[in-house]
Amino acid sequence: MARTFDDATRRNIAELCSAFARLAPADAAPTLKRAAVAIALTEADDGSGAAFLLPRRSARLRAHSAQWALPGGRCDAGETQAEAALRELHEELGMALSDRDVLGMLDDYPTRSGYLVTPVVVWAGANAAIVPNPDEVASVHRIGLDAIELEDAFTFVTIPESSRRVIRFRLGGQHIHAPTAALIYQFREVLAGRNTRVADLEQPVFAWK
Repeated sequence: MARTFDDATRRNIAELCSAFARLAPADAAPTLKRAAVAIALTEADDGSGAAFLLPRRSARLRAHSAQWALPGGRCDAGETQAEAALRELHEELGMALSDRDVLGMLDDYPTRSGYLVTPVVVWAGANAAIVPNPDEVASVHRIGLDAIELEDAFTFVTIPESSRRVIRFRLGGQHIHAPTAALIYQFREVLAGRNTRVADLEQPVFAWK
């Protein structure tokens, strides 16, 4: 069932994020580069409820080209994770938001490529202008929260290269993998009031570089 996009939903999600028991970074965190992504909440395309923004990266990028990824990137020196997520959201999608729009943060996710990624949940509003940066973003999609709450939205498979399960988020006829799938999955669990951990969910081998 779709969540209406209104102040009540904003308050509810903020309360759920506040109640989420975020884990402190692992001891190995100092060896990883800090990064942050935004789970930016807005209204679904058809006005049917709440959604989050999921861009597809430009095919011209040198790293992870044409992949699905939440808006985000490496934290600059002196930046908090929330500041980095908001800056990247502005650089990639042209959205100017502030600390007042931050609803909470989820667990840090360590990537195979050497980053510790912090998901920052942000209320982008219904009328926020989205102006994708063509150098970084090929397209932007609004994914309804009801889509990630479906029972079969996420699947888990094994690969010979790892003992950890690979998570996949099914979007249409495609599969989106970790880290993006893991972060979206944890957000889905937070919406359900569950403290589900995702750091042990694996990425596919092509994303290890």
